[in-house]
Amino acid sequence: MAATDPLSTAADERRFDAATFDPTDSGPKGARWWREVGWRYIVGLLGVAFALMPVYFVVLASVSPVATLSGAQLVPRAVTLDNYRELFDTTPFFTWLWNSIKIAGGAAFANMFLSAMAAYAFARLRFAGRRPGLLTILLVQMFPQLLANGAIFLFLVNISNYFPFMGFGTQLGLFLVYLGGALGTNTWLMKGFFDTVPKELDESALVDGATHGQIFTRIILPLSLPILVVAGLLSFIFLFNEFILASILLGQADANQTLATGLFRFIDQNYGQQWGPFAGGALIGSLPTLLMFLFLQRYIVSGLTAGGVKG
Repeated sequence: MAATDPLSTAADERRFDAATFDPTDSGPKGARWWREVGWRYIVGLLGVAFALMPVYFVVLASVSPVATLSGAQLVPRAVTLDNYRELFDTTPFFTWLWNSIKIAGGAAFANMFLSAMAAYAFARLRFAGRRPGLLTILLVQMFPQLLANGAIFLFLVNISNYFPFMGFGTQLGLFLVYLGGALGTNTWLMKGFFDTVPKELDESALVDGATHGQIFTRIILPLSLPILVVAGLLSFIFLFNEFILASILLGQADANQTLATGLFRFIDQNYGQQWGPFAGGALIGSLPTLLMFLFLQRYIVSGLTAGGVKG
């Protein structure tokens, strides 16, 4: 008599249970489904509702004829686009939006490239001061950036006396300040990823006559695309929404403002009357970040988890 394989028997039983399982059954099987699986759906739906509720209220305020958010109804009886028309007619909204995309996007890309070069040097090269340099970058990140705002302001004011095109009240000056914003954090993040790239690839390229620059651009950067995307995306989101430095350094000209500072100036004096147009501007301003997440999502998970384990 042939022996029965316990593993195949257990697999057959699981297939039978899956085929005959009915989640609507009020018997033990249905109760078991709700106890083991069903409650997860409830928690997930509650989490999604909690996350989307603020967005829903902003959307509601942007199409509501009521001037204040507190007076808006949960289910609107009337929908209007007058708030968007007022926003476009009374403000240079698209100029603000373009300024934000231009400054944040350019600074994020430059920051990503500079961080990658610094991370490659710390991960692959051996030079005097390498370890103290890494520790210094780490220690600098412990101090809040707010402490440097006064010094940055005075620095740009003094630069304006010699180079007016890149001093106080210019977008180029703000761009240069943004370049150093996340340089230390991104350097550490990328170094952790570069440490996971096998050094045998570098050694093989060196044997074939490649320089360190060629290794960096042709081997390291293509293999490090996920972490580059994540570093660039996080920098872009932070700089796109940054308000304090932009409000200090851009001056008073409307054409210089970013989206964050422009919308603030728009509602500064008449907050209650301008809530609807402000909500509409905030919604449109969220589209660049949303589109970047949609197009780059396949890199985000792998990039965020990269560098956590060396090997």
